[in-house]
Amino acid sequence: MDIQSTYDLIADDMQAVNGLIQKRLHSDVVLINQLGHYIINSGGKRLRPVVVLLSARAFDYQGSCHIDIATIIEFIHTATLLHDDVVDSSELRRGQKTANSIWGSEASVLVGDFLYSRAFEMMVDVNSMRVMEILARTTNTIAEGEVMQLLNCHDPDTTEERYLDVIRSKTAKLFEAATQLGAVLSCRPAAEEEAMAAYGMHLGTAFQLTDDVLDYSASSDDLGKNIGDDLAEGKPTLPLIYAMRNGIPSHAEVIRNAIEGGGRDNLAEVIEAIESSGAIAYTAKTARREAEKAIQAIKKIPASPYQEALLNLAKFAVYRTY
Repeated sequence: MDIQSTYDLIADDMQAVNGLIQKRLHSDVVLINQLGHYIINSGGKRLRPVVVLLSARAFDYQGSCHIDIATIIEFIHTATLLHDDVVDSSELRRGQKTANSIWGSEASVLVGDFLYSRAFEMMVDVNSMRVMEILARTTNTIAEGEVMQLLNCHDPDTTEERYLDVIRSKTAKLFEAATQLGAVLSCRPAAEEEAMAAYGMHLGTAFQLTDDVLDYSASSDDLGKNIGDDLAEGKPTLPLIYAMRNGIPSHAEVIRNAIEGGGRDNLAEVIEAIESSGAIAYTAKTARREAEKAIQAIKKIPASPYQEALLNLAKFAVYRTY
């Protein structure tokens, strides 16, 4: 599904965001510049800044703070990626070597900290206690989600509910803040602000669930990372959880052992177990249900090309192949 028209709609705003990212990423410390520019320019879709811009424009926002907020959101997201790759010992992201595999874990963690602190510097510049409140709560929730995920690692008894709690905290919460802040900047009524927050939460959940599907069904080239990375790290994602609960006992045992031990030694058997149990279809259906909730939420705001673009993003979340 092509979303280029969405990017075209906010091309000028995105150019301003990219310019501000480069400006505020600068540091007198050479390593920060090198590592920071590497991860920021490594080919991400910039979806979180995109939804900030679309949300603000959907309410006819006329100021410039949406550019700052979009940059802040991208810095927070990038900081979490740097920290995640260290925790997971990942070597590949977006088809490139991870920063920690090039510069080491220590440098990656510290530059992640720099991006967090730079984001909070920029929040102060926006000069809105409401913005500070939302983003401070968001970063705290993301950190909780990361710890929750760590506790679930190598635990084959993780339930679907526990897993969904993790992705809503770790992934979807930043989408929620991104869309909600567009309404906040535009001083919209509480009902519209809540609708935008709900849209972001469901959109982010749908995106992560689709990533779970692609982790076992896409090619490494399309995915930009190795197939089965989550399994190698002992992460019990929804396809694995469903297959253990609904597959035949021998398949459930294969998955249980794989989660407990990590690695890719039995990847082919695990994929067979997932496919035979209907876990991919179930996870995709769950993602579509989340996307539909996002669509219903966004229908509560005035119709415009920007609202239409947000509708299309919800569809893209579940029909993409990368």
